[in-house]
Amino acid sequence: MRLLDRGEISREAGLASDWRGIAEGRQLTVVFAEDWTRTVAGLDPSASWTLRRANLLISGLPNPRAEGGVLATGSVRLRVTGATHPCSRMDQQLPGVRKALEPDWRGGLAAVVVEGGAIAVGDSVSWA
Repeated sequence: MRLLDRGEISREAGLASDWRGIAEGRQLTVVFAEDWTRTVAGLDPSASWTLRRANLLISGLPNPRAEGGVLATGSVRLRVTGATHPCSRMDQQLPGVRKALEPDWRGGLAAVVVEGGAIAVGDSVSWA
């Protein structure tokens, strides 16, 4: 896991330099800060969201918990394709986190790129 302050998003590759971005139906994964806080509250409140291994962390915007919505940041548009499902590697890093991520889409969402562009930490986000 590498933290980036900015990145380039494209329809062809998802997040530049992330080989998983070519996956059909799951080019990027998004975790919501408020969901992460609830998830780790009873486990380890200091656990970093990077443990989840998602591409983007969104704060201050509700998780839609539904397919089809479009997340907008700058010129980038991402269409929600479904919930992400935590794998067993999560529990290797923080025991119990996999089960804690399962309810209410707390594990975040998967998305495909509708429109690409540059994104950066601090960019505003909204549901388009």
